Amino acid sequence: MEFLSYLISGISLGSIYAIIALGYTMVYGIAKMLNFAHGDVIMVGGYISFCAVSYLGLPGWLSVIIAMVVCTVLGILIEGLAYKPLRKATSLAVLITAIGVSYFLQNAALLIWGASPKVYTPIVSGQIAMGDLKVSWVTIVTVIACIIIAAGLTIFTGRTKMGKAMRACSEDKGAAQLMGINVNRTISTTFAVGSALAAIAGVLLCSFSPSLMPTTGSMPGIKAFTAAVFGGIGSIPGAFLGGILLGVIESLAKAYISTQLSNAILFAVLIIVLLVRPSGLLGKYVPEKV
Repeated sequence: MEFLSYLISGISLGSIYAIIALGYTMVYGIAKMLNFAHGDVIMVGGYISFCAVSYLGLPGWLSVIIAMVVCTVLGILIEGLAYKPLRKATSLAVLITAIGVSYFLQNAALLIWGASPKVYTPIVSGQIAMGDLKVSWVTIVTVIACIIIAAGLTIFTGRTKMGKAMRACSEDKGAAQLMGINVNRTISTTFAVGSALAAIAGVLLCSFSPSLMPTTGSMPGIKAFTAAVFGGIGSIPGAFLGGILLGVIESLAKAYISTQLSNAILFAVLIIVLLVRPSGLLGKYVPEKV
């Protein structure tokens, strides 16, 4: 029963990683860039939800919607001001810019909300008892939200006009533009979707671990990026699988090995997997064209 409890906790944590990883994999798959400021958008989403509930007295579900709207606008602004001018720049320049945006968001949050941790009120409370096993509603909502988001993104990218435009840009931006696709608008839409997912992940993360600081999104962001690479970056099913597996590994490592070594074990597993499958569990090897 104890193992089952740790397993469920790991699946819940992994679902949060999966939602964040889906944002990473969307941006990388279409724009071919690593948005390391994504973790800090998660933090902003958490703070917006916190302010909506604590200061304005709004219900939890409405705070999620407000956080999604704010983070969507923020994502579009970040892409337009920081990344769009670097569309033809080197990947190193984009990476350095992403790190700069990350530090800017952290310090802005520090100035606005201060360094002291905020106690976040979970969007749902209570738990379900199944014999000796007790499962919180936050866990159930998190897992269901992750499944719905992953399925929704799969349908969106496979069946909608914008989703097909994203896939076309992912394959070849030049050819997509020749076919009449607005590449800049498609990339901006991708950032908007990824940032909305970051807001949801921020609310769920703070509900899972109710302590909110300007650095709240840093480590979960790195772990989610690890999950995206683990599952195969650019693949929606890969990001989902990678997030769930990393959450379970982290939970079991903390329970049965060491809390201090859990992160080291997590990244060691990633290294081993990439040595065996460099493209990730569900990623596809794409030979470089010359």
